[in-house]
Amino acid sequence: MCRNIKTLFNFDPPVTDDEVRAASLQFVRKISGFNKPSKANEEAFLAAIDEIAGISRRLLRSLETNAPPKNREEEAAKAKARAAERFGD
Repeated sequence: MCRNIKTLFNFDPPVTDDEVRAASLQFVRKISGFNKPSKANEEAFLAAIDEIAGISRRLLRSLETNAPPKNREEEAAKAKARAAERFGD
């Protein structure tokens, strides 16, 4: 999985549209191989981002869990600690 795509489900506060769009952008970049598409591919690239963002929002709204929501700051601190251990930073 692309390291830049973050888990978006079951957080407090809930995910924002900007976060869903950013994850969708990273996904499209990953599968297309383009960081920035050419003019010829720009329309298809942007349409894919919009479609994936819509599908992702529908998925996130439909998921259910009994687990308590995760705290964003705590999860970010855990990720930072894992990265420091892994990369020695």
